Amino acid sequence: MRQSILCLLVILFTVASVEAKVKYPGSKTYAYRYYLNNKQGGKYTLDKPSRFLSIKSLERRKRQGLQIDSTDLPIPESIISRFRVKGAHVLGTSRWNNTILVSSTDSTLLKLLAQLPCVKEARMVFQSPDSLDEPYSAIRPRFHDQFNRWDTLRGDPMGMSRTQIEMLGGDRLHDLNLRGKDITIAILDGGFQNADRLQCFANTRIVGEHDFVNPATEGRLYGGIDHGTKVLSVLAAEAPEVMIGTAPDANYWLLRCEDCCTEMPIEEDYWTMAAEFADSVGVDIINSSLGYNEYDNRMGSYHIKDLDGQTAMISHSASLLAQKGIILCNSAGNSGMGSWKKITVPADAFDIITVGAINQEGMNAPFSSIGPTQDGRVKPDVVALGSGTTLISGRGTLIHDMGTSFSTPIVCGLVACLWQSLREKTALEIIKLVRESSSQYETPDNIFGYGLPDFWKAYTTGKGDGKRKK
Repeated sequence: MRQSILCLLVILFTVASVEAKVKYPGSKTYAYRYYLNNKQGGKYTLDKPSRFLSIKSLERRKRQGLQIDSTDLPIPESIISRFRVKGAHVLGTSRWNNTILVSSTDSTLLKLLAQLPCVKEARMVFQSPDSLDEPYSAIRPRFHDQFNRWDTLRGDPMGMSRTQIEMLGGDRLHDLNLRGKDITIAILDGGFQNADRLQCFANTRIVGEHDFVNPATEGRLYGGIDHGTKVLSVLAAEAPEVMIGTAPDANYWLLRCEDCCTEMPIEEDYWTMAAEFADSVGVDIINSSLGYNEYDNRMGSYHIKDLDGQTAMISHSASLLAQKGIILCNSAGNSGMGSWKKITVPADAFDIITVGAINQEGMNAPFSSIGPTQDGRVKPDVVALGSGTTLISGRGTLIHDMGTSFSTPIVCGLVACLWQSLREKTALEIIKLVRESSSQYETPDNIFGYGLPDFWKAYTTGKGDGKRKK
């Protein structure tokens, strides 16, 4: 009898699980990434970069002595127009990878487009599933407009965030009023629930936002999930005696490039489009708490051998950022306790700051992904408090959450504070300073990387270098 009841419960649970799924909205859809042979025939030229890059983007390059090159040139409209046929929709392009992203309900049509003379290679990067566990929702939950009294540390402006900032010497930068002023940070994430309404962001300089997953519903990035809101709070929250972000005076672009409903290679295209957009509008630093290694139905999933900073499209894109004068702070990933264990892409990219996680005792967080890259580079680069990080949820509550997603913005914000004081330095020079200031720079390993960065040491070293140069 007892066994029959257990069987019945299992059946009911299974049925309930099946019923919980919802039909994927719309018709069956596919998307292809087309790699092009060249960019010939475009109206843009390298001698007139102001026609396709903003003044801020050009000034960033000029300040760092960087040249405009062919990767900066947009895909010519004459080529894009060949893909604008009936039944096909151009979702976007990548000038850095020379690719075009096209969707259609007709997979045969997409295969025919692959035969165009301008196409070197074509890959299917998205196939809509039949059903979803739950649909993306733009519905905004209610949120708290004030914090609980037990979340407040009277007389301490940093409140509950003091530990995560002090661990990296960031409090001493804040004492000098280095809080990210005049630095622009782009957050690449999956949703920023209520970030436009929470009181802790009332003074945050959000200069713009864009949704690369579904541009037609631009305002929906403030609904949906709150992962991006949590990240933003670690960077920009200003709630005295409750918590302070690491760079509350910086400017912010909020860019949605993560599709929360599926996990497919197309998200590398979205990420790349967001990174190129960030470049074009003059962003200085990108915070990306995203990483990939296994996709739904194993469509384009990676192997350990692919962690070389170039194989994955997203890693190839990330490896170009420092050459454009941008610093990328990217999460190492949370695969440390799983079968994969290693960092995820684009954490394997060249010339970025990959961030792992530790706890308050300075011990490794077991979920934090490990290195090195396949070609032997140290990863992660540094670590910060990710078990657990003080942050604010999309409901406006102070919480402590775990993940390299949240150790990353601690570092990112302090990079902004450091660069604010050392504007004459290049992206590569700042990355080098951060690594060299870290606790085990001389003896790096595959778990902590170069260790816990000391931003005060990086600041004093940077200032010392400046004096010697004079």
